[in-house]
Amino acid sequence: MSDALINGLAGAGGGIIAQLITYPLQTVNTRQQTDRGLKKEKKKLGTVEQICQVIKNEGWERLYGGLTPSLVGTAASQGVYYYFYQIFRNKAETAALERKKMGVGDGSVGMLSSLLVAALSGCVNVLFTNPLWVVVTRMQTYKKSSKKSQPGQELSTGSDEAILAAAELPPFGTTHAIQEIYDEGGVFGFWRGVFPTLIMVSNPSMQFMLYETMLKKLKQRRALNKKGSSGVTALEIFFLGALAKLGATVVTYPLLVVKSRLQAKQVTNGDKRQHYKGTSDAILKMIRYEGLYGFYKGMGTKIVQSVLAAAVLFMIKEELVNGARFLLTSKVKSKPP
Repeated sequence: MSDALINGLAGAGGGIIAQLITYPLQTVNTRQQTDRGLKKEKKKLGTVEQICQVIKNEGWERLYGGLTPSLVGTAASQGVYYYFYQIFRNKAETAALERKKMGVGDGSVGMLSSLLVAALSGCVNVLFTNPLWVVVTRMQTYKKSSKKSQPGQELSTGSDEAILAAAELPPFGTTHAIQEIYDEGGVFGFWRGVFPTLIMVSNPSMQFMLYETMLKKLKQRRALNKKGSSGVTALEIFFLGALAKLGATVVTYPLLVVKSRLQAKQVTNGDKRQHYKGTSDAILKMIRYEGLYGFYKGMGTKIVQSVLAAAVLFMIKEELVNGARFLLTSKVKSKPP
């Protein structure tokens, strides 16, 4: 089994576990990002308050809306990313060693090369998996009518909202989301938001650059202190992954908000302020009607969710890779000569 395949499978496994742990936070964060309320319109709910509101009005299951395609997307996304990352990384390491033979550099992959490797891997990943994330965003932002409407409420109020609240809508599943996206934009609808998503590869690129740099420095320091031993513990990997993701998220969060706005169901009630034709239109309308605050909606939730998910992913992925390599090495040693 190739090293790239081991890393791809380990990345998929780590991504699935991280997604299961942090998914409710991701759902709430997507709703916060796609909230198109205008400046000073109303008091915004905090993360815990919004979670409680979803549970009260829509049920626990809405916190896990889109979980199935999300797990498929996570497995595919992390698998594709780590597979190509390892391939590109191997090529970068080979090139670095060749340069060292010619008297250039120390034979290690520099920060710029690490950034380029991560960016290329991210672009390949985005082009393959964007349709899955469009479906997930639709399912996360779908809002079920309140399950606690009182009998006769629609008679006393006579409002359209009460009538909708009294009616139990059918479950909004994966096929419903796919059909809705196709009806709106055809096949190209599944690549909505792909432009800001491609720019967003700067997030994992920056994350991996920071991670690889910190890991390299930690191993070098450990080797000096322990006379050649450069081992790193799972807990240290956890914290390195968390720090790397924190730095990348703070810098790139506005792009993530724009991407979510484009992938969510577009407002068609005639209010042009909340209908986006494309990336530039979304950015201009957000600046005009929501101000800079609009680009940072839900950032606190995202930092908690993404940093925790990244830390868990890095830790589990490294443990799975080490375990797979150990098993393969043991099998080779156990074979008779």
